[in-house]
Amino acid sequence: MIIGIGISTLLLLLSGGLVIGVLLAVLGAGGSILLLPLLVSGAGLSAKEAVPLSLLVVTLLALGNVGPYIRRGQVAVRPALILGVPALAGAWIGGSLVKAGLIPEAVQLGVFTVAALVASWLLTRPSRPAQSGSPQALAAQGVLVGLLTGIAGVGGGFAIVPALVLLAGLPMHLASGTSLLLISTNSLVALLALGHWPAASLALMLPLLAGGALGAVLGQRLAQHLSERRLRVGFAGLLIGSALLTGFEALHRQNYGPVGPSTTIHRSAQPVAGAVGPVRQSSQGRRGTIAGVAVR
Repeated sequence: MIIGIGISTLLLLLSGGLVIGVLLAVLGAGGSILLLPLLVSGAGLSAKEAVPLSLLVVTLLALGNVGPYIRRGQVAVRPALILGVPALAGAWIGGSLVKAGLIPEAVQLGVFTVAALVASWLLTRPSRPAQSGSPQALAAQGVLVGLLTGIAGVGGGFAIVPALVLLAGLPMHLASGTSLLLISTNSLVALLALGHWPAASLALMLPLLAGGALGAVLGQRLAQHLSERRLRVGFAGLLIGSALLTGFEALHRQNYGPVGPSTTIHRSAQPVAGAVGPVRQSSQGRRGTIAGVAVR
């Protein structure tokens, strides 16, 4: 067991990483959007700590999955540039807004909730014949994807893939490979814009990456045997569950937290089951630490 991580949290992170790795390998999208609720509601991190950790994990997993696509030549350079450059600008803007404290935690979680619901709708839409669309529309989609990456800490692949298929007219395999490349670059830029390295919660990254690596291997082998339609419908269901869970968390934190220093709560230190180490509460408010990560 990794020091400071409870068994239940360790298993949760491993299984979550496994699912994310499979989805990224099979769809070239989607898995990263599960990370925020996993870290916030599962591991108990604040959005301030969960977003940079999510971006770091997304970057590494996307880079690990894009290799086979590059070797097969399944990356479209021109659409990647048209969508990717504006997305990088959007990611930098979104991350800078969060860094400046202009995006409250509840808003971050709310943006994620809306994005997950929209993604579930996009994934269940009937397939249409691919047609090459306007470069301006593709660039505008890139800006929105980048903003979402910087604000909510997700790679944006769930929006990149439909944009590349519907607006750029790419076949699915090219869209998936191009999406993975854009996910990794967008997430890295957003992480740099945040300017906050999740040092205190890096221990959580190890089981996520371990599960993600195994999921990537399984996903690459299973991709050719699985129905894409069923995968999309199943993933849409996961997105709806994630959206509801994160939306509830956003409402809860909006109504009950964070608790300011003026609030007095007298409780003794008690371990929280499944949390990453004990949560210590003091008379200075409902604050604690999870494996050294400040939470409220």
